[in-house]
Amino acid sequence: MQVFILLSLRVVMLRTALVALLPLVSSMCFAQPQAVDIYSQDQLLELIRTHQYLAKVKQDDCQLVQDIEARADVLKQPLYQFLWGEMLNHGTCVKANAVRGMRLLRDAAEQGSPEAMVKLAEYYQRGKFVIRNKERAVNYLLPAAATGDLSARMMLVRLLGEGYGSPRDYEQAYYWLYNAVFVDEATQKKALSLLQVLAAKMPASAVARAQQTQLHTR
Repeated sequence: MQVFILLSLRVVMLRTALVALLPLVSSMCFAQPQAVDIYSQDQLLELIRTHQYLAKVKQDDCQLVQDIEARADVLKQPLYQFLWGEMLNHGTCVKANAVRGMRLLRDAAEQGSPEAMVKLAEYYQRGKFVIRNKERAVNYLLPAAATGDLSARMMLVRLLGEGYGSPRDYEQAYYWLYNAVFVDEATQKKALSLLQVLAAKMPASAVARAQQTQLHTR
């Protein structure tokens, strides 16, 4: 009889423990994704500059697709045109549509987005989504470099050093990169290497002028 009572008590205790655990198990198995807030302009700009924008959209379980599309297509915000265009280009959370994606990048570039200009230049340099055209890449890089975008300045000097673009732009491009601010030594060394290649195509007097704190062209 005592054994029966002890067994009954253990069954009751086990049943009570299981009932207490049910809510926890249920929440673990059926938990809904946590709501994600739309990215601020500063946050999105940082994601673009660090090349993490597509990974972030996927990391957020594609919850912001409709918000991103609305800010790109309805509000015409350049950074969101960039993001939505890239999502379409690469099929991130949506069906790939490079025709529409590239059009959005061009729309953002026309609004003055250096990020969109640089991305278009990259595609024309590589021949991805479009026919390779490094001269057109230079055309996109010039206005982007004028805004102070370091990646644009680096790519511009490299393409000019390879013989693309116009010699009329050598001095200005050299000046922009030579007087840029570098956050790490590796990028600075790469810039110096690119400048040396471009300097070999320039008169010594032009190089000297471009190395001044202010550019005084003839």
